[in-house]
Amino acid sequence: MAESIKISKEMLYGVVIVVLAALLVVSVFTGGFVGLTQVVGGTEGASAFNMVKLSDSELKSKAQAYINQYLLDPAYLAEATNISAYDNYMSVVGINILQNNSVLQADEVYITNDGSSLFVGNAFKLDVETPATNPTTQTNATGQTTIVSQTDKPEAHAFVMAFCPYGLQFLKAYVQVMELLGDKADMEVNFVYYGMHGASELVANNYIYCAQEKEPEKFTQYLRCFVQAEDYAGCVAAAGLDSATIETCVADLQTQYGTDSSYPQYSVEAALNQQYGVGGSPTFILNGQRIDYTSCSSDADCNAGTVCTATSSGQKCILNRNPEAIKEAICSAFTTMPEECSTELSTTNEAPGAGAVGSGSSGGSSASCG
Repeated sequence: MAESIKISKEMLYGVVIVVLAALLVVSVFTGGFVGLTQVVGGTEGASAFNMVKLSDSELKSKAQAYINQYLLDPAYLAEATNISAYDNYMSVVGINILQNNSVLQADEVYITNDGSSLFVGNAFKLDVETPATNPTTQTNATGQTTIVSQTDKPEAHAFVMAFCPYGLQFLKAYVQVMELLGDKADMEVNFVYYGMHGASELVANNYIYCAQEKEPEKFTQYLRCFVQAEDYAGCVAAAGLDSATIETCVADLQTQYGTDSSYPQYSVEAALNQQYGVGGSPTFILNGQRIDYTSCSSDADCNAGTVCTATSSGQKCILNRNPEAIKEAICSAFTTMPEECSTELSTTNEAPGAGAVGSGSSGGSSASCG
């Protein structure tokens, strides 16, 4: 497999780019390298090109100017921060995207050394072989299938929008697994980079984020309160959190990211969204891999806790939104499962939307917001 030099597939997240889709080549190589390079001596291959290289400062300036003029909404500003050589023909330019002088995201683009073409997307060195990185199917100690890497302390990310009914459905099940496993697994609630349910949804995101960040020992109490009542402010007192600490944190997020005025954009965890390719609520990431909505032909292609299900976009591994299914998925990612994994939780899928935990039915496991 070719070595992948990882850069952003979507140079900016969500709504930041005006012309986002299909940006693999911004300036197209017309007729191969004709017009970009000069052929010398009739030779072929890499030695056939005599590219006139611009200075690093000129390349940074051209990349920055093009992005600001053609790719960004006027509310945002691109700033070229650094440059390094990629090969004999291309350089990599570091780009910061700013809003109100605050950095929203750091990224990289490629520019040809003569300054004629700019690339965003993935670049590959085709002459370098590296081991395959796709997960391999294993069987854990209880005979469950696992397609995720196994670690001593699995890392789980549940990306949601605070008021998305299907995100709430997932969190109702997820919080029960958080309560069961405690600090045996690193389980987080994270947020999709945009909202769909009004500006107050971004405020609710902030409260949940701050409760988790500032008072992690009480976070499950807060989360359980929120998914049942959707009262993001009232649940601070109900869960016994320090109100001053949470309110200060929320205000800081609003100041830093403009979350009280940026709807529908929510940039607090934009880097994580980009890292994991998050597009909707809920999205579940386990040990760095998405295990639901991946293509499959049978259950054998799916991780523990997921089943191969027919959907409108083909056969997909679907993670049922009940605590037992989520527990099975996370427990399959342990190198050595703790005794808590032997505890049987409910196999009944939670109901979409806010409401009592454990009052769901057997349906509604694949819908999402986004």
